[in-house]
Amino acid sequence: MANLYITIKQASKILGVSPLTLRNWDKNGKLKAHRHPMNNYRVYKIEDLEGVINEIETNSGLRKSTIEEVHKLIVRHLKEDQ
Repeated sequence: MANLYITIKQASKILGVSPLTLRNWDKNGKLKAHRHPMNNYRVYKIEDLEGVINEIETNSGLRKSTIEEVHKLIVRHLKEDQ
């Protein structure tokens, strides 16, 4: 992936949860946010999102996506965001 990190808004759209949920997940350690060095905003690693998506699919009994499928999902959402 070209961008290693994405914004909280992009991550919330990809995962289908609110930014407040992501803040709570960060606080509880479920999905740890990183901080942008210039503005200290929360940013998320794409590989961390992939892990959460796979965990959700595994726990819900859905078919486990391949990494390529997850990448396509993330790219689609990022394009819609532009």
